[in-house]
Amino acid sequence: MPGIRERVRAELVAEIVEVARRHLADHGAGGLSVRAVTRELGMAPSAVYRYFPNRDALLTALIISAYEGLGAAAREAESGMGHDDHLGRWRAVFRAVRAWALAHRHEYALIYGTPVPGYVAPDDTVVPASGVTLLLAGIATDAAAGPGLTEHGSVPVPPDLQADVDARIADVVRTMAPEQTASLRRLRPETVLAVIDAWTALFGAVSFELFGHYHRVIEAREAHIEHLARTTARSVGIPGA
Repeated sequence: MPGIRERVRAELVAEIVEVARRHLADHGAGGLSVRAVTRELGMAPSAVYRYFPNRDALLTALIISAYEGLGAAAREAESGMGHDDHLGRWRAVFRAVRAWALAHRHEYALIYGTPVPGYVAPDDTVVPASGVTLLLAGIATDAAAGPGLTEHGSVPVPPDLQADVDARIADVVRTMAPEQTASLRRLRPETVLAVIDAWTALFGAVSFELFGHYHRVIEAREAHIEHLARTTARSVGIPGA
């Protein structure tokens, strides 16, 4: 159990990040300032700099928080479905990602919008960023274990992409218990790439909606994300799609 000092530190860091999140909504990532955050908190800049030495450190904390919030929303929605309802779990993830993005527009823009000039994301952001992808991969793996994926006439993976597919399988294997990896290793390369394509399609559609690119193109956007969930699930081979 953390001591008093650790709890106080965690509470202070959470408060700083919450104020920074409001500043992000008001001024955008480019206008984020550690000094402005400290003024609102009534703290000396030197006190905050112990936790966030510069703007980039604060941006990283906001980015990780956004990825974690998005991942948590997707996991909560997915876990509310029956374990064997693979299509229901898949659709729940799609709906949850869109709902979170609509409710947290500025945070979504921070992680999937225009890159912040001069900012280079550290490796700390990689694991939180992979949450939704791993969730989709887990659903596909569970479906492959039973009742099995539906065979479909997919386009073979080009040799130049095979190394990427192998690397992504290795990434997922590292997150799974040993007894789960057998099903994953049996996935066809085309299925693995289909999961990556589904992730791309999901965030592409959500980004297009949030950033105005569907204006006078797709107006029934909730219905569209449902359709996209089913079509991508079918390409992966999720039963019932």
